Amino acid sequence: MANQNKIIITCAVTGSIHTPSMSPHLPVTAQEIATAAIEAAEAGAAIVHLHARNPVDGRPDQSTEAFAPFLQVIKQRSNCVVNITTGGAATMSVEERVRPAKVFAPEVASLNMGSMNFALFPMLERFKTFEHDWERPYLESSRDRIFRNTFGDIEHILRTCADNGTRFEIECYDIGHLYTLAHFVERGLVKAPFFVQSVFGILGGIGTHPEDVAHMKRTADRLFGNDYHWSVLGAGRHQLPIATQAIALGGNVRVGLEDSLWIGKGKLARSSAEQVTKVRQIIEGLGASIATPDEARQILQLKGGDKVSF
Repeated sequence: MANQNKIIITCAVTGSIHTPSMSPHLPVTAQEIATAAIEAAEAGAAIVHLHARNPVDGRPDQSTEAFAPFLQVIKQRSNCVVNITTGGAATMSVEERVRPAKVFAPEVASLNMGSMNFALFPMLERFKTFEHDWERPYLESSRDRIFRNTFGDIEHILRTCADNGTRFEIECYDIGHLYTLAHFVERGLVKAPFFVQSVFGILGGIGTHPEDVAHMKRTADRLFGNDYHWSVLGAGRHQLPIATQAIALGGNVRVGLEDSLWIGKGKLARSSAEQVTKVRQIIEGLGASIATPDEARQILQLKGGDKVSF
């Protein structure tokens, strides 16, 4: 399954890493998030990975009230697969983080495979001024913050969503996370096919060297054989180089303003759709083709957009 003929593009349009002062193009309001997701889908993204934000100051917001408005608009205007985060932000409890996936029963939800240092403070070297009072402390406090997803937390998320028919974007920030996934597979809590999203370039996780990328794939191949589909995301300036390597290896890719604000050296991306267009050009330039939303549903054995609760 790791080398299907169609390449799935996932697009993460806002996230909880970047703060509003870093880019005027970062979606904050429900309308902006919906528009960003729909435009990304129109550009070629089969899956949109969604976080919510407070519409006034842009801080991460994992309330169902924040998600509902843009989920409904996206469903009405696009056939794309909707993926709701259970990562939320590192400042939130597991109960807060899982609630939207529990309530809205999406086709896909993200699931981080472990607790880790998740360092955002290096961005303070690039960004010096902030519009909102929360932004600088949020970044600075990541020096002493751990993103928590213990074995108990992961099991809680899996069991909470078990009756929803939701599959997972299994986010693996290091090699050990693949072994954690193997543990839950062995216990029968995660069923094939697995959608493994390897994350490169977050300080606290695996690096961005081409050998890191190859090592992640080799390990997943050894652990899961034909039972998984592999995808990658590279943080910041590493987004497109890592995507290109993965495409050449038969993998899927994730782009979007959650993962990188940039479209080139020193040039802010105007939208997540611009990044989707760029990576689609790379895919097609290498002689491959992109998966439509319905092809992605077939590849990942998803339940279908008519079986969600939004």
